[in-house]
Amino acid sequence: MAAEIPDEGPRRPRPGRYSYGRFYDGPDPLAPPFDIREAMDALGRDVMEGTSPRQAMRELMRRGLRDQQGLDDLQRRLNEQRRRLQRENRIDGTLQEIRELLDQALEAERNSLQAEDSDDARFREMSLDALPDSTAGAVNELQNYDWRNAEARQAFQQIQDLMGREALDQRFQGMKEAMENATPEDVEQVREMLSDLNDLLESHGRGEDTTEQFAEFMGKHGQYFPENPSTTEELIDILAQRSAAAQRMMNSLSAEQRAELEGLMQSAFGDPRLAEQLSRLDSQLQAMRPGEDWDGQGRFRGDSPMGMGEATRAMEQLGQLDSLSEQLSQSYPGARMEDIDLEALEASLGRQARVDAQRLAELERELENQGVFERGPDGSLTLSPKALRQLGQSALRDVVGSLSTRRGERETQRSGAAGDASGATRPWAFGDTERWDTSRTLLNAELRKAGGDPRALDVTDVEIVETEQRTRAAVALCVDTSWSMVADGRWVPMKRTALALHHLVSTRFRGDALQIITFGRHAQTVDLGQLTGLEGVWEQGTNLHHALLLAGRHLRRHSDAAPVVLVVTDGEPTAHLEPDGHAVFDYPPSPETLRATLNEVDVIARLKAALTVFMLGEDPRLEAFVDMVARRSGGRVIAPDLDGLGAAVVSDYLSSRRR
Repeated sequence: MAAEIPDEGPRRPRPGRYSYGRFYDGPDPLAPPFDIREAMDALGRDVMEGTSPRQAMRELMRRGLRDQQGLDDLQRRLNEQRRRLQRENRIDGTLQEIRELLDQALEAERNSLQAEDSDDARFREMSLDALPDSTAGAVNELQNYDWRNAEARQAFQQIQDLMGREALDQRFQGMKEAMENATPEDVEQVREMLSDLNDLLESHGRGEDTTEQFAEFMGKHGQYFPENPSTTEELIDILAQRSAAAQRMMNSLSAEQRAELEGLMQSAFGDPRLAEQLSRLDSQLQAMRPGEDWDGQGRFRGDSPMGMGEATRAMEQLGQLDSLSEQLSQSYPGARMEDIDLEALEASLGRQARVDAQRLAELERELENQGVFERGPDGSLTLSPKALRQLGQSALRDVVGSLSTRRGERETQRSGAAGDASGATRPWAFGDTERWDTSRTLLNAELRKAGGDPRALDVTDVEIVETEQRTRAAVALCVDTSWSMVADGRWVPMKRTALALHHLVSTRFRGDALQIITFGRHAQTVDLGQLTGLEGVWEQGTNLHHALLLAGRHLRRHSDAAPVVLVVTDGEPTAHLEPDGHAVFDYPPSPETLRATLNEVDVIARLKAALTVFMLGEDPRLEAFVDMVARRSGGRVIAPDLDGLGAAVVSDYLSSRRR
């Protein structure tokens, strides 16, 4: 493919030449479809374990996928960055630097005074000795002091300049560097900018149209605002965010440190009017943006000192990390992955974090677009039929893979044993022995070659002719839903088994009639969606008697079909149904329960049904009971492990159809 060329606007290609560029109008039509199979497996597993679909979706976003970080991983990295920022730094750097400059100035001044033999020198020494202990008090006392020593005068001037630069840097980006070696004219320009800014905000606060005033202000003072806001509202947003961070920085200091800095503000650039304008600005911003965090604080306990501007940026960073953490938590009403600020996430955690968050958002959107969930009549979310089909396909794929590995039964891939063409085709899969559909296979090859693949024929091109089964079966799958199935970890394997069998019947043996029957204290017929979302509840009783009653009813309803009954259970029957519909529980099983259950086994046998019991666990009492069932019904007993349950049920179903 030709190299991608930069977008330089429309151009007319020369005759016989082609121009290639990015595809901008909507999604890329050549992009591969979004693969949601892994996500569907994870969602299905959680739902089958009893998690609500909404919570399952949230858990999927939190965990992520195999090769992709989830929200928990991103949030953990954010928290670690926050802890590192607070663990390594402290925010009293400006106070420390001013204290050092003040000590330097006083020491140099005292040395000069000691060299003088005059009453004025002694008086000055006494004045210096009487200075307040606090840094702010001493600096304010020395505002009008006539320094004798040039080094001392320079150090004190540095204190005033540093305080002014830090105060401005708290609220205006890059001001600390811009005001280095500032002249009185520079300071006056800043004071004038602050005065004009406060006038602009006051006019805006009164509801006046400030469009022209804003344009005039930016034309005169725009160099102080590298963010280049386009409206007064944008300007307020920028300033309020910084001002709130500066306030949070002050809140994070001790009361003594806070008082010191507030006192030192009066000495900024040796002009108290600057402090007045900044205080006026902060008050207006807080009134205009009360939703900003003005009361928060952070605990810094490291060894690396930060100045006021640096500390304010650190507080901004902490605020951004907190906001990102809330977005990643997705714990607020109406939360969506699109809420995450990807630019801020990339700035905090790097490019890969942005990619992971984007992929999660795409996955959430794709799951919704593909209709994985649907809303029930009661407003609850359930897995859609399409999602259940995908889960069934995944479960059946695992089962078929297990069958192929253990036994190599090629006929498990057939949709019909008689060999009559159904008119439908499907892609060839390993183990298929049906004849090829030549026209479809060649068409697939030509389409693939048209896409640039030079190979004449590939295994993915092959489609085979599906065949129909001349006989049909009526299948009753009875699954134990007593509490022991949940407690012993058999709940999800049981559901996946039902999913696999249901998918096999609905896609390969469409003429068969499958009925799923659950039995605990009572039995009931359920559809696949109900079984998938069924939650395990504490309820005593394994009412196989009721389940076989419902199975017999299903078989009689389809008397023209070959009857098949499959029972999955991990316990002997401990409940039976009375004529009035009341379920009676007894443990150990009462003679009445055993008699009622075996009578129904006899009914199933008289219907000439192929009855197979899949026994889970190693209970001697259960073993004795299922042996009795097998002898009376002429059926079979299979004792699979949990990993092989699905393969055992599907294999037995296929064997029963052949028999």
